[in-house]
Amino acid sequence: MKLIRQLEDLPREFRGGAVSIGNFDGVHRGHARIVERLKRMAEEVGGPAVVFTFDPHPVRVLRPQHAPPPLTWTDRKATLLAQLGVNAMLVYPTDEQLLSLTPTAFFQHVVIDSLDARAVVEGPNFFFGQARAGTVEVLAQLCSNSARQLEVVQPLMHGDDYISSSRVRELVRQGDVSTARNLLTEPYRIRGMVTHGAARGAKIGFPTANIDAVDTLLPAQGVYAGRAIVAGSVWPAAINVGPNPTFGEHALKVEAHLIEFGDSLYGKPLEVDFLARLRDIRSFDSVERLKEQLAADVQKTRTLCATK
Repeated sequence: MKLIRQLEDLPREFRGGAVSIGNFDGVHRGHARIVERLKRMAEEVGGPAVVFTFDPHPVRVLRPQHAPPPLTWTDRKATLLAQLGVNAMLVYPTDEQLLSLTPTAFFQHVVIDSLDARAVVEGPNFFFGQARAGTVEVLAQLCSNSARQLEVVQPLMHGDDYISSSRVRELVRQGDVSTARNLLTEPYRIRGMVTHGAARGAKIGFPTANIDAVDTLLPAQGVYAGRAIVAGSVWPAAINVGPNPTFGEHALKVEAHLIEFGDSLYGKPLEVDFLARLRDIRSFDSVERLKEQLAADVQKTRTLCATK
């Protein structure tokens, strides 16, 4: 898949196909349903399947104080969409000029002039243009007037509610990464840089990588079973999100113990998948008791990683 960051850089091969416009934050199963229809529409019109998304999220430009924390970063989003079969992801640098376009002007600029898209695929709650004045009904009229096909894909249910980025975000915020994983196309992942810590974990036999500069939503405080991705290799990892009260520390930290990993990670990027929440953060009355609990956490993590 091609990741394109400027409309002016759009190769001719990615024009004349089908496009879906949206944030695609998290790339959940509802997004996967849209992409499946996008690919079919692209085949029907004989062109590529293109996703047009924004960076940053429009709310960060218009109302930054109300902007939700992202679930994915741009490259991760591109990887997930590529796995679903998207041919190109166009990341538009969101600015006031774009957001001030009327729905008609936005449609003309993006769909017709830039992409020459022959088909558009969206969900029923799609809004576009200045003040979100463009609705699916407006889009249908614009597509009809310009001889473009429009497919409106109904949202996907999970349990008693629809799958959405907002729902995934709330589950992650609560620490329910298992349910979030059922809604996503891949387990929830964060990234950061490994920095020096107090090295207490190494001294008691459980060395941890301290992950700093995380730029997406952190799960609720707790201990999690997950996987760490290091230079393309995957390691089972017990992950601590929160303080270390046994040693009198109260600062929020993200630490990952990579099981059976022996090399140094300092100064390197690290990505971590969250598979399941194991327990709450708590203080232990002795280091020995803490070590016993950490050993149990590691064993649970081994088991979960072997079955998921």
